[in-house]
Amino acid sequence: MGKPAILTPDPWLRLQGLTRARVALGRAGVSLPTREVLRFGTAHAQARDAVHQALDVATLQADLADVGFTSLAVHSQATDRGMYLRRPDMGRRLAPDSLALLGEQGRRLWSLHPPVAVVLADGLSSLATARHGLPLLQALLPYFPDLPGLPVIIASQARVALGDEIGHALGAALVVVMIGERPGLSSPDSLGLYLTARPRPGLTDAERNCISNVRPEGLPYADAARKLAFLMAGAHRLGRTGVDLKDDSDAAPALTDSPYPGLASP
Repeated sequence: MGKPAILTPDPWLRLQGLTRARVALGRAGVSLPTREVLRFGTAHAQARDAVHQALDVATLQADLADVGFTSLAVHSQATDRGMYLRRPDMGRRLAPDSLALLGEQGRRLWSLHPPVAVVLADGLSSLATARHGLPLLQALLPYFPDLPGLPVIIASQARVALGDEIGHALGAALVVVMIGERPGLSSPDSLGLYLTARPRPGLTDAERNCISNVRPEGLPYADAARKLAFLMAGAHRLGRTGVDLKDDSDAAPALTDSPYPGLASP
């Protein structure tokens, strides 16, 4: 009679092909297999690095300029990463010099009251913003060909609500915040998109729409761009976002190549 196997495979192993979640890991005796313990440690380290890694603003600005986007760099009232993590409220308001910069340079670079302002924010994963921000902007171009002429703001030490003050300072009808989401153990570079109509300080999360987990392994750029274009068209018609604007993009007809595609009503 042979000895029992040391490593016991999980009968749900086939589920690993359907999700990035940590499922069907198997066991060695009463513990996890060594390879899974090591993978967990690596994933945890990647998540921690994503939170603390600074966004390379100069490189991102250069990459944007190479494809025709003009950008300004601003920062929140959180002066460093430690303050940003301890004081979320400081990440929701612009530093005074950044607010002045938007007032001075914003009016010089872009027209007053732009239909859309885009904010590329580091959030809790600058890795996500650096990897996916520009590809997503490029995926939006078929729907918004005039996007390169609209404001693109790179925000450091930023929370989602920082976009409200940025959009208000620029007089934008809509603001789209593309921000690094809180890293998971299988997704250290997940990008979140937040759309807000009539942005201004003091709005709540109920007044914005969110598209989450944008990355090649999650929601692909093309799908995220289509959803965002659908919501932006709805927000343009309604003048509202959040609980008043529903994402029915999966049931909508094919999009057309125009700044505000003719879509079914959200």
